Amino acid sequence: MNKRLLPDLLLLDIIQFMKQKNSYQSYYPLFVDLKNKKVIVVGGGGVAERKVQGLLSAGAHVKLVSPDVTETLGKMASDGLIDHVARTFVPEDLDRAWLVIASTDDTEVQELVYTEASSQRIFCNVVDLPEFCSFIVPSIVRRGDLCLSISTGGRSPALAQRLRKELEQSLSPFYGDYVSLLGELRQLIIKSYDDPVTKKGLCQSLADPEVMAWVRDGEWDRVERWAVSLCGKEAGNIVLNFR
Repeated sequence: MNKRLLPDLLLLDIIQFMKQKNSYQSYYPLFVDLKNKKVIVVGGGGVAERKVQGLLSAGAHVKLVSPDVTETLGKMASDGLIDHVARTFVPEDLDRAWLVIASTDDTEVQELVYTEASSQRIFCNVVDLPEFCSFIVPSIVRRGDLCLSISTGGRSPALAQRLRKELEQSLSPFYGDYVSLLGELRQLIIKSYDDPVTKKGLCQSLADPEVMAWVRDGEWDRVERWAVSLCGKEAGNIVLNFR
């Protein structure tokens, strides 16, 4: 083969790969601050219940639109945790909303929610219908402030759920305390040092895998000595709160 053809063939291979890659839906992963933000949930069944619980844990202000709701959702409404509108969805429900989640089996309502949300530039998720979604919700594993999200781009939610279960088994609860400890020590470093290079170096030192093992094994004396040597005496009081 003529060697001069190789670069052209390689370029063709790359172009073909990119065409195949771009033939699938690609999502940009991000974490959204929903604290005190208005979120609409359309539907009142078990799926809506799970969605509402997740949104409340994120501090969202939830408006639930559905003629019928589960007992748990009804109690949430009576306790003032959510606003419940006992009727079918109308476009006006999206006024001043940040995002909307539809978990109803009514195809007409699903389409209406997506169409209206798109026209108002409101992020929309219609459960189990990627073609009616401007965002998808990944499977999540939480350990305190540590949050791992798993997504298959909507291609196999079952696989994402299986991976989530595997991660839940492998990630011990200690990660919650560990991340919180690192966060408080990081804030101490930021407060105590002015030089950005020093700050960066010390903050990177916080993620020492040896320290993670000490926290996991409850070797708090070692953790305290390490923290004080790195961040000063005040760090000892921080570690004390985690013992």
